[in-house]
Amino acid sequence: MNEKMKEWFMKRVPFNQEKASKVMSKIFLEEPIPKHMKNWYYALGATPLILFGFMVVTGILLTFYYIPSPNKAYNSVRYITEEVSMGYWIRGIHRWASNLMVIAIILHMVRVFFTRGYRKPRELNWIVGILMFAVTLTLCFTGYSMVYNQLSYWAATVGTNMIKEIPIVGTTILDFLRGGQEVSSNTLTRFFNLHIGFLPTLLFILIIIHIVFIRMHGVSKLEGKEDDEETYSFYPEHFYHTIIVALFLITFISALTIVLPPGLGEPANPNITPAHIKPEWYFFAVYSILKFVPLKIGVFLILALVIAATFWPFIDDMLRKKWPKIKIHYIVGSLTIILFLFFTVYEILVH
Repeated sequence: MNEKMKEWFMKRVPFNQEKASKVMSKIFLEEPIPKHMKNWYYALGATPLILFGFMVVTGILLTFYYIPSPNKAYNSVRYITEEVSMGYWIRGIHRWASNLMVIAIILHMVRVFFTRGYRKPRELNWIVGILMFAVTLTLCFTGYSMVYNQLSYWAATVGTNMIKEIPIVGTTILDFLRGGQEVSSNTLTRFFNLHIGFLPTLLFILIIIHIVFIRMHGVSKLEGKEDDEETYSFYPEHFYHTIIVALFLITFISALTIVLPPGLGEPANPNITPAHIKPEWYFFAVYSILKFVPLKIGVFLILALVIAATFWPFIDDMLRKKWPKIKIHYIVGSLTIILFLFFTVYEILVH
């Protein structure tokens, strides 16, 4: 019976299993990995993908109970946290996975930056990586706002106010996101739709493009060792590295959720402004910079930095042609890290 069914199916869906197996093996299992990737720090690329998977699964589970309405959002989050079986754990996994994903992307980009993994012909993949980071931060921002407590409500208000200062399109984007002049029920609904629909889909597409570029060009070898560095197959060693990372992450995040469970705060009240409004830690540096300069100038400065970061491979190439003996990327990268840490720590300690 099984043979007849197989024969019937194969006539209608002709499929060369042997050929497909060879192609899949060549693409995924036999992909050459540079030897320096055996160092765990150089193998951070898969970590954000694993954490994104955690976020997708837990996010779907959270939507079973979350209600995107100003009157019910906070109580639905409270219900998930306090009454749904394992609800606090699911929410904690989602929350901590988002925080760790930001850290993992930053560390991965730092590694790529200092090893110049973006150099020709991989410039476009760097740009895709920047877009992935921007989408991830937007996902975090919209997700944080959906708790609809005092801090998240006012952080959403302050955050969207910044958008208004973007030249030409700022007011249009602000009206689209808020659905009106102020943060309201329209804002929450739009943030919810962005958070569970558009942004994850966009991030998934960017991840696919990122992986395709890696498959096309291969994993970048260390500069100066392109012809000498040995390689090894993705399977089994690198594959098992990824499995170990995934198991470690789910264990670590579960421990964080138990030790530092997700809180609730006070319900959002548009009529009472908290004494200290703060975004999540990954926005501390931007938030701190905007305290030292006028908002419009600060927004222009941040836009300039984002544009420079996006097209850095081309900027770096031009600078290296002019000053071939100076490692400009070391100087720029070091200054960026120092300033980011300074303003982040400053914001933590001062207020």
